[in-house]
Amino acid sequence: MASLCRLRFTSSTTSTSLGRRHLSSVLSPDSTSPLTSKQKSRAALTLLKSETNPERILEICRAASLSPELHVDRICFSVAISSLSRSQSFSAIRSLLEGLISSRPDLRNDRFLSHATVLYGQAGLLPDALRTFLLFDSLSVPRSSKSLNALLFACALAKDFDQLHRIFLDFPKKYSIRALCESGKALSVYSVVAEMARQGVDPNAATFGLWLAGLYKEGRFEDVGKVLEMMGKRGMRQGLPTYNIRIQSLCKLGKSGEAKALFEGMTARGMKPNSDTYYHLIYGFCKEGDLEEAKGLFNAMGKRGLSPSSNCYFTLVYYLCQGGDFDTALNLCKASIEKDWIPNFSTMKALVDGLAKGAKVQEARDLVAKMKDKFTKNADMWNEIEQGLPHP
Repeated sequence: MASLCRLRFTSSTTSTSLGRRHLSSVLSPDSTSPLTSKQKSRAALTLLKSETNPERILEICRAASLSPELHVDRICFSVAISSLSRSQSFSAIRSLLEGLISSRPDLRNDRFLSHATVLYGQAGLLPDALRTFLLFDSLSVPRSSKSLNALLFACALAKDFDQLHRIFLDFPKKYSIRALCESGKALSVYSVVAEMARQGVDPNAATFGLWLAGLYKEGRFEDVGKVLEMMGKRGMRQGLPTYNIRIQSLCKLGKSGEAKALFEGMTARGMKPNSDTYYHLIYGFCKEGDLEEAKGLFNAMGKRGLSPSSNCYFTLVYYLCQGGDFDTALNLCKASIEKDWIPNFSTMKALVDGLAKGAKVQEARDLVAKMKDKFTKNADMWNEIEQGLPHP
């Protein structure tokens, strides 16, 4: 399937001019000069109307560099998806749309993601339509009403009217709440929740979590208490996800001491933290410069039988280097490398430089050797750093 995700050039060292001739040969075999965008689109549409081979359909679409900005390109997408659906080539549909999203940053926008959502619905692949709708959040793409309308239309195309009804009732509230909280208007959520109650729809813990994070972000601590009380009246117990949101929010505000007090109250009630809980606290104390507290929390994780995430290692190594504790940073870095988790280049360079300045040149050289072995593509950069190290 990987072969379906890229055009086949005659060799890995094909020049740009040869690549252009290849594209022209896919769309117009008789052409000896590069095609314009419009010519590519028109040629692709002509070919797609009669093509039934899934691999060939993908090659045509990729050669045309289709974009939903143009009407003829949108027709090309629709014709291609229809053909692939008829042959039940659903993996090819996913390859086409997922490949475009991952390989073309210019298509990571509201218009294309919404169009891809509709195309999945056209193919009857509603789970994929929903997953594409949720990509807005993971890709940090600004969302408009177009995306929700696209998802509803996808449900209609897939003839899943139960799902359409559920999405119509639940999603507008959830995403309007997210938008309000992220835009500094968390107080407006009171009216949204009241309207939900009038319609017989109860907010879930995830909705309240979004709201709490928004209130913390705006420093509205009194309202945090009101919302927690509201949750209690609805019979909603504060679970670990809610506590993690509160702890993370306080740490972001530079109130890690308050976050730890909340953490201690939570554990006193018998609730067990997870690695995310500890990571939020470790990050908070590191950011505030209390590295001893951060190291203590890291050690406490092991005593609870919890495994630190890669972010815990990366955060501690970075801030320990900033604080000049290169010995501890080196030990943590070695443990991280054993798990195949490698801090970024700037963090590793800071550690190497710090070790060298602290008369631990051999340790610095050993670390450089590991990086050269792990990242052969960056060997030149590490060679340059190695040449600048003093001899042990």
